[in-house]
Amino acid sequence: MSVEKATAHLKEFGLEDKIMLFDVSSATVAEAAQAIGCKEAEIAKSLSFLIDENPVLVVAAGDGKIDNGKFKAAFHTKAKMLPFESVEPLIGHGVGGVCPFGINDGVAVYLDVSLKRFETVYPACGNAASAVKLTLEELEKASLFTSWVDVCKPVE
Repeated sequence: MSVEKATAHLKEFGLEDKIMLFDVSSATVAEAAQAIGCKEAEIAKSLSFLIDENPVLVVAAGDGKIDNGKFKAAFHTKAKMLPFESVEPLIGHGVGGVCPFGINDGVAVYLDVSLKRFETVYPACGNAASAVKLTLEELEKASLFTSWVDVCKPVE
């Protein structure tokens, strides 16, 4: 059902033809990069957090890691990832397919500046065997993001 929700959402922006469905898992950054044939850094991973009891997504480059100090500066709280079993009920997609498309109402989406190195990125599309090829401009529009944030450690 999650792929259908993500697809319907992307269709509103004329982006449904950019969706890729795989016969193999794309649940991890490494698996997604292998399935697509891109660099791991180009995968736009969606990380799920709880901020003031509200679910939030931070979409970051595949090689990005959350910097706790930057996260606290941006959100005024400690980074607290959602437990595995809470991701699907609170976000609307299960782990491995979490993306900012077709998510539950009230989930704020933030895009991390680590993505700005790329013209094109590949977020998941609702399940663990999907992705969508988007420019940063398309990602901004389709994700209905709140703002850009800088919460990841610099890439070495």
